[in-house]
Amino acid sequence: MSQEKDTLYRAAGPALDEVGGTDIPEYVVTGGDWDDMASEIEKLAHERIVINLGPVHPSTHGVLRLICELDGEYIREVRVGTGYLHTGIEKNMEYRTWTQGTTFCTRMDYVAPFFQEVGYCLAVEKALGITDDVPERATLIRVLMMELNRVASHLVAVGTGGNELGGTTLMTIAFRGREEILRIFERITGLRMNHAYIRPGGVAQDLPAGTTEYIRDLLPRVRRDINELQDIVVANPLFRARFVDVATLPLAGAMALGYTGPGVRAAGYPLDLRKSQPYCGYETYDFDVPVYDKNDAFNRTMVRFDECYESLKIIYQVMERLDACEGAPVMVGDKKIAWPAQLSVGTDGQGNSLEHIREIMGTSMEALIQHFKIVTEGFRVPAGQATQLVEHAKGILGVHVVSDGGTRPYRAHFRDPSFTNLQSLAMMAEGGTISDLIIALATIDPVLGGVDR
Repeated sequence: MSQEKDTLYRAAGPALDEVGGTDIPEYVVTGGDWDDMASEIEKLAHERIVINLGPVHPSTHGVLRLICELDGEYIREVRVGTGYLHTGIEKNMEYRTWTQGTTFCTRMDYVAPFFQEVGYCLAVEKALGITDDVPERATLIRVLMMELNRVASHLVAVGTGGNELGGTTLMTIAFRGREEILRIFERITGLRMNHAYIRPGGVAQDLPAGTTEYIRDLLPRVRRDINELQDIVVANPLFRARFVDVATLPLAGAMALGYTGPGVRAAGYPLDLRKSQPYCGYETYDFDVPVYDKNDAFNRTMVRFDECYESLKIIYQVMERLDACEGAPVMVGDKKIAWPAQLSVGTDGQGNSLEHIREIMGTSMEALIQHFKIVTEGFRVPAGQATQLVEHAKGILGVHVVSDGGTRPYRAHFRDPSFTNLQSLAMMAEGGTISDLIIALATIDPVLGGVDR
């Protein structure tokens, strides 16, 4: 081959654009040895770029920073950076009474607040030694609220995950179903979020009259929305292409990393504390633990659908028992522990029982003193420590409380499932594309309020 034919283009310096009068670089390169060129390409191919996904990004489910090392569009390494939403909840609880602690922990995983409230109160009741004294109706209400919250949390997980792929319809349907559950919460507690409704010794107040009928009217709409979501995604070729065999995590890896919740059950291990270490009387309910054969993004989604149906089964059983014990107490009988007033939720979601106010302000000085003392100072918990585990919608939630004998926790610590499950993100995502990273994170379903508590 002649030298002329072998000539390509090589850099020769800038040339003058005669029309515009601006300098436009002109490059001329000549052919070289193919081995040299191949080695240069290989060097360039090994150069990687590091990008930050977050900490403010709609796909990170909160203020989460993902440091991604990319080779093209493939992820070679992912490092998770947390701490951007740190609220100091655990430390703040050391400066509040045991009852006030509920108002803090309910704000951790704000998508599923009742699990934190119940876990914390069960631990405090263990430390007080009054576990068996909690009224049955209060325990039934706790189960009702947790299972309704499980459905709402799973709907958010599926809906937001679909929205991140461009399926806005999935999110609108999911939030429509969640809205029905939030209406139930608002009717019972006066609030849609941050309830502080579960209290040590029971619950803040009994169910308003007609609540079980109200729930029975709304649950068919929730089931309809779950069915509609499932119909959209199960056989959808686009959804399956993006989720099946994507972000897989073997069972051995999940157990080594402390991963719990729907992912472990998707891998085939029926780990559910409601069955293995029952609390709140879960051993008396008829429900199944759904499992699949592979922990990929698709099966994690399917487990959540199945768990929604199982939660609905539990809810209907709870309501039958609530109807049978209507009017029973919902707070422990010990007046040194029991919250003195039953809140009477008005149209503004606030207020106290008028009968209680009339008594303490007009007829009983002792009742007024007791009310003031228990609200301002709180009750004392014997020195010691207690631990409680509950099956959160996202995995195992652990609560550890330590008392020095005072009216405030000496230490309160939470094992939040979102925080622990995030350890698995690197194993799920490395080797896949950056678009698969979004799916991996969505099917872990973390809430950063719990991660950065």
